Amino acid sequence: MTTVMRYVYSAFFYLLVPYLLLRLLWRSRKNPGYRQRIPERFGFALPRFKQAIWVHAVSVGESLIAVSLIKKLRLVYPSLPIVVTTMTPTGAARIQAALGDTVTHLYVPYDLPTAINRFLKRINPLIAIIMETELWPNFYAACEQRDVPIVIANGRLSERSAQGYRRISALTWEMLSRVNLLMAQGKADAERYIALGMNPQRLVVTGNIKFDLELPADLISRSEVLRMHLGKNQLIWIAASTHSGEEELVLKAHALIRERLPEARLILVPRHPERFDEVAHLLTQQGFSYIRRSQGESCQADTAVFLGDTMGEMLLFYAASDVALVGGSFAPIGGHNLLEPAALAKPVISGPQLFNFTEISELLLRADALVIVPDAPRLAETVLHYFTDVSARKQKGEQARQVVEANRGALAKHIDLISGIIGSAPAVETKTPHVHTSS
Repeated sequence: MTTVMRYVYSAFFYLLVPYLLLRLLWRSRKNPGYRQRIPERFGFALPRFKQAIWVHAVSVGESLIAVSLIKKLRLVYPSLPIVVTTMTPTGAARIQAALGDTVTHLYVPYDLPTAINRFLKRINPLIAIIMETELWPNFYAACEQRDVPIVIANGRLSERSAQGYRRISALTWEMLSRVNLLMAQGKADAERYIALGMNPQRLVVTGNIKFDLELPADLISRSEVLRMHLGKNQLIWIAASTHSGEEELVLKAHALIRERLPEARLILVPRHPERFDEVAHLLTQQGFSYIRRSQGESCQADTAVFLGDTMGEMLLFYAASDVALVGGSFAPIGGHNLLEPAALAKPVISGPQLFNFTEISELLLRADALVIVPDAPRLAETVLHYFTDVSARKQKGEQARQVVEANRGALAKHIDLISGIIGSAPAVETKTPHVHTSS
């Protein structure tokens, strides 16, 4: 039955190909990366490897987690090339910025049997490491046919996602039956996977790799330089990874804050680079004086907003701030990574939509290290509290940092378990051929 369903699914997917191409072109209006290297998405124009470790991270969030894992894998298996696939250009940009030409980046092919077979034939992966949750029927079937072990790393499954997979329960069971090892972030994630059909004997709760965030050695010194450009003695808060509709709420809060503290400054960082110009236009519309990070200028006395319109600098922006709001949490996005500001001992604020970060948010809440606000007035009130009470700001930041420190260790567990599957890898060429950039 499941094989028949997969054939129907594949036939439907092939019919969607014209739409997929049009969608790439449409999205490329704002992000030209979507119209570049399109053949890779169909398994063409790929480099050839004798053997490789393959890591898939669909977009930005997964890419950030994958970087830590990949750096450790390079130390354990220095002779094996690592191929990293993403679905989005923003994910590609993060991989390129963090890892450069030490890995080969490719766009993952669509879940079409012919495209997948071309991809696997060229890459010859020893292992397929899928970050968080990406279940594709044909990819998993093709890996099994080629004896490529499938590992889901840092596995996360929200209740919302689980409901979606239950609607295709037969296909979901078939996909999970092909997973050799699933490393779940927490007990709740593990229980949802098991309820969908995952074999408990192939599942391990390891904790969340996000807690193993490594801060660059020069981060503090670079943040001090940025702070000089922002205003050394200014009170600065950041609204990070914001989505459409959230900027309006943030700017309303910022206006309320500046009524009390006129010199307060906001670092505003939209989640997606294709929205940078859109948000700049919004700032102009609403009468906020601002500068853009990409222009390399320093803030003036009347600068209200610093628009973070660059990639790969979020940790730097957090480090240069006094208070942090993490976006994606006022709309049904499910939130974004709360642990980056926490690791930097910043007071952390969020909106109420945190279904993708349930366990992390609960840990922070239990430690009294996270404040959830429902609207702009409460957001302004909370930021003002931290601005005017230095001891509360330091205390909340330290409590957040301690949560991160207390939950480290998942990365080491991942490396041990993955190494057990790869075993002693044969020596192959150390040079990674046909290196792509994110352009």
